[in-house]
Amino acid sequence: MEEGMKIPNHVAIILDGNGRWAKSKGMPRNYGHVQGAKTVEVICEEAYRMGIQYLTVYAFSTENWNRPSDEVEALMGLLRNYMKTCLKTAAKNNMCVRIIGDKTGLDDDIRNRMEQLEQATKDNTGLHFQIAINYGGRDEIVRAVRKLANAVSEGGMRVDEITEEVLSNTLDTHGLPEPDLLIRTCNEQRISNFLLWQLAYTEFYFTPVAWPDFSKEELEKAIEAYNKRDRRYGLVKEE
Repeated sequence: MEEGMKIPNHVAIILDGNGRWAKSKGMPRNYGHVQGAKTVEVICEEAYRMGIQYLTVYAFSTENWNRPSDEVEALMGLLRNYMKTCLKTAAKNNMCVRIIGDKTGLDDDIRNRMEQLEQATKDNTGLHFQIAINYGGRDEIVRAVRKLANAVSEGGMRVDEITEEVLSNTLDTHGLPEPDLLIRTCNEQRISNFLLWQLAYTEFYFTPVAWPDFSKEELEKAIEAYNKRDRRYGLVKEE
């Protein structure tokens, strides 16, 4: 990567293409998810080395429940194992981990592991790593609006006190800076209900590379493309 590059403070990634990557190799879809989880570990380390402070990944969406039951079951098994692995990685790399999404839709044992992971890493000062699990942008906004509606109905808040800042502080991502850069792999070019509120002024970068093949070099390409954007006007910088 070139010297003097401006490193985005917060990068969000939609991890796409695990299943297609596995299929292209004649392997079951779950093989792709396992490899994709390993890529997450690599990119966490590389991102922090580059100077990225916040990394948020879309691991399991509210829509993913509609996938075949055996794939969902395998993903939940992978998630259970990943919580253990992530605890070790976080300890090694001083990483602060936070789970965003509707945890009430998950099994008790997974919720307990998430709680242990968040509690064990909350004071770490390295990379701030957010994992979106059972997450949907619309669902997040609806849950936030319900909290505010309850506050109003109980007399703890007036309607005219609800501002953009108040709503933002009620979302799962409260206290986090908004993403500077969104990366989506495997050539899909849509948001897919990810961080709908938070991506209002984010730069988007799409790559044909499937997530299991995403590497340090691919992350560097994304940051180089980010540096060619004019953040004031949302245009490509003039040469």
